[in-house]
This record gives sequence, C-alpha cells and structure tokens, in this order.
Amino acid sequence: MDPVTGLSLGRIAIGAVTLAAPDAGAKLFALDPQGNPQLGFMGRLFGAREIALGAVTLVSKGALRRNLTLVGMAVDGADAASAVIETSQGSIPKMAGGPMIGVALGAVAAGGAALAINRANG
Repeated sequence: MDPVTGLSLGRIAIGAVTLAAPDAGAKLFALDPQGNPQLGFMGRLFGAREIALGAVTLVSKGALRRNLTLVGMAVDGADAASAVIETSQGSIPKMAGGPMIGVALGAVAAGGAALAINRANG
C-alpha cells in the first residue's frame, strides 16, 4: 500500500471513530471528555474534517492527489503546532501532548515521503 493511501485510510478511520463516538475519540488522544464536555463538539468537527480529507485524497489521482497530500501535510502541521501550544500552556497534559505531536509530525513526514516516492517514480 502506498503511503498516501495509508494516510487516507488512517484519516478516515480516526475521523469515523471521533465523529461517531467523540468521547472514545477524546480518550484515544488521552483527553478527558468528562472534564471538558465541549470535546464532543470539537471531536465531531475534527472527525468530519478527517473523513472528508481522507476520502477525497483516497479517490484522487495525479496532480490533485499531490495537492491534497500537501493540504493534509499542512493540516497535520497545524495539528502539531496546536498540540505544542496547548501542551506548553498546560491545557493538555504532557502525556497526551507528546504523542499528539509525534503522530501529527509522523503524518507530515509520511506525506513528504509519499510525495518524494511519487516524484521519483515519475
């Protein structure tokens, strides 16, 4: 499976969990949905975004797929930056922030690797 397909399927899976069961999605990210009931709303927004971006990237080809991969990398970069900010402000625990930052940066790196592989393969 190529990295873009893997990233797209991962987005859809995480998005579906977070959209359908926002408390489970929050717990997946080591957040406290009981302590912050607004997480359900934000989780559903996040889930819908992830499903949409994953699905449209999954079915795209050529230059559009490349551009959507770049959009995904930008979104993941923004997620990483948000996790850094929130962790440094104490809004999310460091035990949650570290993995969030790592996963988001890993997705950026995987997107970059996918673009490099596709470029090398013509």
